[in-house]
Amino acid sequence: MATTREFHLPPPTRTMLPRPELLPSVLPTERLNAKGVARADLRSRYRAIPDVRNAVTVVSALLQTVGVVVAAGVVNRWWAYLIAFLVMGRGHCQLNILGHESAHRLLFSRKWWNDQVGRWLLGYPALQGTLSYRRAHMAHHRDEMGPEEPDAGLYAGYPIPPDSLRRKLTRDLFFVSGYKNLVALWRAATKSARSPGRTEARQVIAVQLVLFGAAVAWGRPLLYPLCWLGPWMSLWKVSNRLRAIAEHGGMARSDDRRLTTHHVRQRRLARFLIVPYNTGWHLAHHVDIAVPFRNLPAFHEELVRSGWVVPEIEYPSYWALWRKLASGERRERAARPAAVGSGSSFIPG
Repeated sequence: MATTREFHLPPPTRTMLPRPELLPSVLPTERLNAKGVARADLRSRYRAIPDVRNAVTVVSALLQTVGVVVAAGVVNRWWAYLIAFLVMGRGHCQLNILGHESAHRLLFSRKWWNDQVGRWLLGYPALQGTLSYRRAHMAHHRDEMGPEEPDAGLYAGYPIPPDSLRRKLTRDLFFVSGYKNLVALWRAATKSARSPGRTEARQVIAVQLVLFGAAVAWGRPLLYPLCWLGPWMSLWKVSNRLRAIAEHGGMARSDDRRLTTHHVRQRRLARFLIVPYNTGWHLAHHVDIAVPFRNLPAFHEELVRSGWVVPEIEYPSYWALWRKLASGERRERAARPAAVGSGSSFIPG
């Protein structure tokens, strides 16, 4: 009788988790509670939403993104389209990060303005299903890396071999990931009437058709696919993966957010290209998800002053963190594991 051989993966030789001795137990303090959230007398200061400044930020982001595409259409030369393609990799990052702020209802203090701006001016133009994203994203915050983690497939398994990360980024760069997202969007839009997300998927498609129709009406039909959709399907996908794994790649389920979220020193170039609007202070964001983006640096400094965040757990740059994320060893495996897709929304953002 034939025997069945079992194959087991060897335990990983490296980990992304900080060593326990680098995590001082200093909470609670006079200013922070046991979870690191500011006490009541300070909380309102850190959670204040500056409506006017945020409105200026939204207008500025729209001018930078829509403006660069319009400028390419005005010039109407191949090199202008190429510049717009490259710049819009960052442009979609801006729209999506501000959309994330709206998903947390931290963009404007009035719910109606927060949601309408977040959906119609930020989320839907950037192919992000805002309402669907909010539902799944809150599951991410309730229990990072837990059984209901919507982005488990994106974060799990790190560190991975360098060639594995290159393959992932190559699929992102050459439109493979973006194509899969568009298929998911279409499937969501064509489901039965009672299916969750169907209406919003159709709203996202409607906004894209308006953008494409505007380009056609202007006599610039290539403007939409080359300068708007193309960068979203390529450069933005690379940027999104690099940012996401720098936030949670290889981390673990824990009540201690220092074990669920990386912290990286914020430098100007990274903040300009992949982590705008203070989203790079991600550890502080996970400690208190009600702190708006403008207040995250100050709240992070509060965590540092308490002794809870120490220099030893800070990566000196995103490059240093990505190198460690890609420092895994090649391992043989008996069977291909079941793929775990992102559940952040029908369009991961």
